[in-house]
Amino acid sequence: MGTPTAEELSTALKEAGRMREQGEDPHFIAKSLLNHHFRLRHLEHVHDAVICYMRSGTDQAEHSKLVRVLEEYRRAMEHPGLSR
Repeated sequence: MGTPTAEELSTALKEAGRMREQGEDPHFIAKSLLNHHFRLRHLEHVHDAVICYMRSGTDQAEHSKLVRVLEEYRRAMEHPGLSR
């Protein structure tokens, strides 16, 4: 399976949003896509912070950034509107 292009992903996310708004999501496919996209965006920030920290050795500023990004991810996953 190939990765969708930016245009394909944008189209799919817009359609998923429309489906949720219209109540046309009987099998929760749109909900799942939107949820996974939300989580992936947060995890990409975590990934970037880890890479920076690893490249810098044990730089305190990069460590602080990594801790902050991990905390943001934790808070986002605890959000009551987020379905897991």
